[in-house]
This record gives sequence, C-alpha cells and structure tokens, in this order.
Amino acid sequence: MINDVSPSAVSFPADGFALFPDRSVIALRVNGELKDLATVVTETDAVEPVLVDSPDGLSILRHSSAHVLAQAVQRVRPQANLGIGPPIVDGFYYDFGVDEPFTPDDLKAIAKEMERIVREGQRFVRRVVTEDEARRELAGEPFKLELIDLAGGPGSGANAAEGASVEIGAGELTIYDNVRRDGEVAWKDLCRGPHVPSTRMVGNGWALTRVAGAYWRGSEKNPQLQRIYGTAWPTKDELRAYQQRLEEAAKRDHRKLGKELDLFSFPEEIGSGLSVWHPKGGIIRQEMEQHALKRHREGGYTYVYTPHITKRDLFIESNHLVTYKEGMFPPIHLDEERNEAGEVTKQGVDYYLKPMNCPMHILIYRERARSYRDLPMRLYENGTVYRYELSGALHGLTRVRGFTQDDSHLFVTPDQLEDEATRVLEFVLSMLRDFGLTEFELELSMRDDEKEKWIGDEEHWTMATDALRRVAQASGLKLTEVAGEAAFYGPKIDLKTKDAIGRTWQLATVQLDFNLPERFELEYMGPDGEKHRPVMIHRALFGSIERFFAILLEHYAGAFPVWLSPVQVVGIPVADEYADYLDGIVERLRAEGVRAEVDHSADRMQKKIRTHTTQKVPLQLIAGEQDRSAGTVSFRFRDGSQTNGIPVDDAIARIVAAIADKRLVDTADDLA
Repeated sequence: MINDVSPSAVSFPADGFALFPDRSVIALRVNGELKDLATVVTETDAVEPVLVDSPDGLSILRHSSAHVLAQAVQRVRPQANLGIGPPIVDGFYYDFGVDEPFTPDDLKAIAKEMERIVREGQRFVRRVVTEDEARRELAGEPFKLELIDLAGGPGSGANAAEGASVEIGAGELTIYDNVRRDGEVAWKDLCRGPHVPSTRMVGNGWALTRVAGAYWRGSEKNPQLQRIYGTAWPTKDELRAYQQRLEEAAKRDHRKLGKELDLFSFPEEIGSGLSVWHPKGGIIRQEMEQHALKRHREGGYTYVYTPHITKRDLFIESNHLVTYKEGMFPPIHLDEERNEAGEVTKQGVDYYLKPMNCPMHILIYRERARSYRDLPMRLYENGTVYRYELSGALHGLTRVRGFTQDDSHLFVTPDQLEDEATRVLEFVLSMLRDFGLTEFELELSMRDDEKEKWIGDEEHWTMATDALRRVAQASGLKLTEVAGEAAFYGPKIDLKTKDAIGRTWQLATVQLDFNLPERFELEYMGPDGEKHRPVMIHRALFGSIERFFAILLEHYAGAFPVWLSPVQVVGIPVADEYADYLDGIVERLRAEGVRAEVDHSADRMQKKIRTHTTQKVPLQLIAGEQDRSAGTVSFRFRDGSQTNGIPVDDAIARIVAAIADKRLVDTADDLA
C-alpha cells in the first residue's frame, strides 16, 4: 500500500523520513489524510508522498510560512495577539491584534526575524491537547481562546472564522511547537497542520507583500486586526517569476484601466461597491449583453424581467433567509398604517433587495399549469442583484454589492436533465470562446457532510451529483471534485478559465436543483396524465456582467477585440485639409454599424496618434494628399505597425469582416 517505495527497503512501523528521504517530499497523505512527514505508519497504510511543488505541498509550505511570520511578529511586537494564519492562493496571511498598525519599518524588521527563524531550522512538532491544556498554554491569546471555546460546537471548523479551519477542524485539538535544535520550545500555536518538517524548508522563496485591516472572524461587529500578507514558493526563482506576474497584473488592474480608459467609476456619493458605467464602458457592456441575448434566442431561451425587491415571505419559502441571510441587505419595512393616535391599524411588511433571481423565475413557472410539452422551459434575464459584502472584501468590479447576473433557470423533466445539462455546458463554453477565452477546466462541487448546510434528501443529491459528474466527464475537460462547496439546494459545476497571464478565474456555474421545485411545489402534467415534479438547472454564464467585464479588461489589458472596442476606428488627417476626406470614409463606416469618428482636434498628427494609441483604439485611419488623390487610406495598428495605400472599399470590407469575425486586431497581419 506504500506508493513509490519498496516495503522491503524499510522496517515497519516507519516514519515519512525513512520512507521518502528525498528532500522534495515535505508531508504524507496517509489513508487519504494529509499528515506531517514525521508521522509513523504501518505497512497496511495507504501512503503517498506530498511534493513541495504539488498543490497540497504549496499549501503546506505557505501555512508553515505563516507560522514563521507569526513567530517573527511576536519577536518584534511581543504584545501582539495571534489571530489566524491560513494559506491562500499564491501565498498566506496572518492576523494580529496590535495597539498600533504595522509600519513599513516593522515589515522590514519582521522579514529579518523570519530569515533568522528559517536559518535556525526549528522543527514543527505536533501535540494533541485537551481543551483545558490548550486554554492554559494559550492563556495570553484571547483570539485563540475564543476559537478553543468554539471547538466541537456549532461554530467549529470552517464556520468558526474566515480561514480558521486550519486551526480547529472537527475532532482533536492540536498545538504545534517550534522546537530549536537544543530541544527548547521557541514558540507555539494552535493548529491542525500539517507543516513542513523544519523552518529551514521554508527556504528563501518567500516575501511579505502588504498589510491590511481585517475584522476578527470576518464580522464588522468584532475588533479590527492587522493582516500581514505574504507569498511563498519552493525556490527563489519561482518567487521572482511570481513577482514579475504581479507586476504585469498591476499594469492590467481593471481599476487602473477603468480610470485611464474612462470606462466606469465608484462615486462615494452612491456608496461602496456600487458602480456607474461611463459612455465607453457602457458601449462594451451593451455589446456583451446584445451578443449574449442573440445567442440565447438562438439557443431556445426566453428573456424575462423581474423586480429588484420582494416581500420577505418569498425568501423564507426559497430558504435564502435561513441559509443566506448574512449576505443580504437589511429589510425595508413598508406598508404599515397608523391612525391619528399613532396606533398601528395595518401591519407592515419587510421587503428585501433580491440577492438571487431564482425565486422570481420560479414564480413565473408557477403562474400557470405546465405540461411536459412545455419543457424544457429556459428562462433568461440580466437581473441586477444586491449582496451585503463586507467593505473590506470589496474589490473594483470583481467584488461589488450591486451586480447584474446573466441568469438562466431551466425547468426540465428528469429524463431531460442530463442532456439539457450537457447542452448548457456546451453553450457556456461556446459563448466564452466568442469572447476570446480558450483554456478551461471544471470543478464539481458536492454537498457538505453537515446536514444543516443543505436541504433535501440524500437520494436526490446523489442522483444530481452523479448526473453532473457524467456531464463534466463527457466534456473532456480536466475535472476536480470538491466536497462541501455546493449550493444549499444542489451540486454544481464551476467552470474556470485562464487569462492571458496565466491566472485562473472562476466564471460560469451550472447547478442542479431538485429541492426548490419541491419547496415551491412546482408541477407539470406528464404524458401519463399524472402530475410530476420538474428539476431546475441554475446557470450563470458570465457569473456577473461586472466581474466578467473586469476579467476581460485585464485579459486584454484594455486592448479589446475590435468588436468590443468602444471606438473601433478613428480617422487622423495628416493636416486639417484632409479631414473632410476622412469624414466621408467614416460616414460609410457608420452606415455599416462601425463605431468610427474623425479627430478634428487642433493637436498635431503625431499627438493624435499617441492619444488614440494610449486609448487602445484598434484601428487608426491616416490620410494625406497621396491617399486622397488615389482613393486610399493608411492603417495604423496598436503595435505601431502601418499598412499604406489600401483602397477605401477594401479598407471598409476588412474592418467590417474583422468585427463580424470578432478578431483581436493588434497588428497588420490581423487585418490581412
């Protein structure tokens, strides 16, 4: 049962050091569970090595780096109280309760202490402790004591705090001691582990990146802590490569490009996480929406509209006010009436801004009797929803409080379920390819083991999960299965894509739902004359239009394909006397539906070229005397190349074709 090692080469019981002496092995997976390399195993255990550059290995390396950070902080600021320190995508963080915020000088001092701790080669030693022992040993750490109090109760595990599952999962409490070579305990922390064997294995492929504020346990009602972020990689070269990717990502930051290209903004007068779209951004968004509308009509979907607000009882019936209340805005109390004496004569009603569109689409289905001949019924809406995101979690257009979902809900018979889910996934992939995305993988999210986190019965969940698994496998895309990430009403497939600089984004979602049709008592008349329950498929293609727009903006670094560009063509006369000639060409382009204009400003030609290159305009048409006399025009492209003497009819045909083909036109070859 021992993988990659001959059982005859060692005597059992044995630890991971004996089984896997290769230094690239930093932990074990024993009978499916991650364990420290020092774990003792028997010959009957199923044991796999965990390499430092594997996903699990990177997570362990980063978690261990967070512990080195926390120890260093308490050396620099002995009064600092420990919060939590989980690994995250590409790095780690640790939260601290401190009297004064960390300064840049503090970070330098902390980094130097981290270097010392790494060189000391402290061993990570795991101990199982009782709750009383843990409280006694961590008596000076109020946040740890709070987590210990939660251990084993309804708030334990991942619910205990954002990232707290690294410390108090279900089962036993454990403390990790950092032990020096002389056997002295240098530092300790409440932690589930596992960790790298020694701080020396953290190496030099790490860096501290920034400081931010964060509320304890993710609640604004709790104290605000200081969060130090860092990144960690197996080698210095990998760290440098990551830092270069960050530099490129900073250049592509959609918040920066949105301002430079005049696409959108977040006025303080409106409120946090609520965007307004400027004319150029509005053009891109409208193109996205109109293309999606056309494709949906071709795919047999029907467009619907629903209000932004609804009575409380609808979200009780849908269960959102039970499972999603923290993510909803507070209620608005309306319709209460009082007499002249101030006495209530009519009770009011609580209304909520909708966080989801699905309950309203369900009501459209339920409005009249349905037959199996009506199914599948495919409803589609660009529905704006509102979610009460914490202010610290807001991030440009990728994390907002008001956003528009390109939301579809399909009502199908059980026999249609798998075919329709397959069709939905194929439709999603086809649509995303229209926008220039090409690399995809799938993640199947299954239900949590805790019953209070999902509704319905196990039979329906198993049926739905198996159906989605077959759909995902049939796509031929890489599939990862993740337990505990399903929606409360059913399993889902999340589609992930890679952008131009290799970052992974989660986009479309396809969810199967046997439970909401049950809760709302949806029915259809079957061919047997009996009433049956339909199945729902929830599907968001872009996720949200705002977030998808931000992803595209960063993917293209603002240089959109010509069909999405706010200004597709700009005419630049060599001198004022040639502006009329370009006006005539632009008039013909506009008649073809092209967004074209002539720059009539007083700027010199070279400045006009620089201005429109900076604004990422894909095609510049330049004309002087030679072009006017010959009835031609010159193209200038975003990469600075130029093609001269193109007959006007040919130029217009090329532009129209590039738009129709949804081409990315950056060079002369792209328009050949």
